[in-house]
Amino acid sequence: MLAVNILLILFLIPCFLFLVRFILYRTALILVLRKWANWMDDRIHVHQYLKVAELNENGQDNEFYRRVFLYINSLPSIEDSNFTNLFSGKKSTDIILSLDDNQVIQDEFLGARVDWVNKVERFDHGGVCNRSFLLRIKKKDKRRTLRPYLQHIHTVSDDIEQRRSELKLFINNGPSENPISGRWRSVPFTHHSTLDTIAMDADLKNKVKSDLENFIKSQNYYHKMGRAWKRNYLLYGPSGTGKSSFIGAMANFLNYDVYDIDLSRVSDDSDLKLLLLQTSSRSLIVIEDLDRLINEKLTTTTLSGLLNFMDGIVNSCCGDEKIMVFTMNSKEQIDPAMLRPGRIDVHIHFPYCDFNSFKYLANNYLGVKEHKLFPQVEEIFHSGATMSPAAIGELMIVNRSSPSRALKSVITALQSNGTEGKIGGKGKRLSDSASSPLRLEPPPHAEETGGANWKDSVPGAKEVRKLYGLLRLKSCKSPSSFDHDPGMIER
Repeated sequence: MLAVNILLILFLIPCFLFLVRFILYRTALILVLRKWANWMDDRIHVHQYLKVAELNENGQDNEFYRRVFLYINSLPSIEDSNFTNLFSGKKSTDIILSLDDNQVIQDEFLGARVDWVNKVERFDHGGVCNRSFLLRIKKKDKRRTLRPYLQHIHTVSDDIEQRRSELKLFINNGPSENPISGRWRSVPFTHHSTLDTIAMDADLKNKVKSDLENFIKSQNYYHKMGRAWKRNYLLYGPSGTGKSSFIGAMANFLNYDVYDIDLSRVSDDSDLKLLLLQTSSRSLIVIEDLDRLINEKLTTTTLSGLLNFMDGIVNSCCGDEKIMVFTMNSKEQIDPAMLRPGRIDVHIHFPYCDFNSFKYLANNYLGVKEHKLFPQVEEIFHSGATMSPAAIGELMIVNRSSPSRALKSVITALQSNGTEGKIGGKGKRLSDSASSPLRLEPPPHAEETGGANWKDSVPGAKEVRKLYGLLRLKSCKSPSSFDHDPGMIER
């Protein structure tokens, strides 16, 4: 009888434990018990708090804050948070979880429990004053786990970034506009333009690629020379000639984020500097239609503020590996101080189409390399008629189902716009000077800044100077637009 009772008890104990476990998990009582256990544990041990602020003491983005953000939002325990935001991912079927403001999330590392708080301090009117992540760790675990844990965060965040590899386009807010998202708001950068799709002479395109590749490999050289690791491009030419597409192609080629600065939303020179400080490394910083903004006085930023933005002290203290790109319709009315070497390293002219660039567009848009109408088109181009690549491309898109009809529509448009290519003088047909849709010229006053030494030692120097910034010359004795990169002085 005793043996039967013992067997019965041994059978009832597992059943009871199973029933208790079933009730706890089914009713979420297990979470309550864990919460009580953690509360008791917090009262027994002494904790230390470490703050990771969004901005550093200089008002610049804190790189480690971004890494912590990626790491925390990748933790499985984010699903246990009381409030979690849901966002759509890069694919329509992807759902991304993000920790809400002032919520707590737990993590475990090497047997130690740590807590993260997404701390957000707001102004009275609801705007964000300060964002930070607060790390709470037991003092008894700090020496053993803190450094390996922080290194673990770096490793995981790097892995997440490599898997995502999504470029972003940042647009600046006004000083008092949308304080919740800060001074920059971003969207995915989905521009599909590449250097291969740009209508450019193959040899010239290779030289542009070579310049960009040399730049991204030149960190040690720039630091050795005591210069900021940056490069400034000026793209100028009539509207519709491909300047914005070229910027997109540069970003995709370099795999850089793009910061598009709207000067009309910048309050003053100091505000422009603050925006620059909050940009990240490995990025393109773009200001479009700079000539219109200056000439029509559409910005409160002064000329002095723009000059300091281009190559001032702040520019050298806002992170490495940045390329600034400025676009203009014309640089004739721009102060020469803005165009000197150092502020503008590379000048690229975007004129209207010539016949060579037209053939490239026909191949891209229509898949046509040769056509019986090409001789007629070539004759019209040689007569002085021309159009912008954007206008020709649009005609080809509308009539893409019939290449013959598309070419006839281009011929008609060229005949009715026979004088368009002569507008402004600088918009002449490229065939007058080179056989590509882009023409590079030396920055003005190059001789006054020491760039005259090399012109006497190279045969055909007049032609070479038109490719200033893309040719790398053996006999350079003084700096020029492209001479600051290692390996550039060759050939």
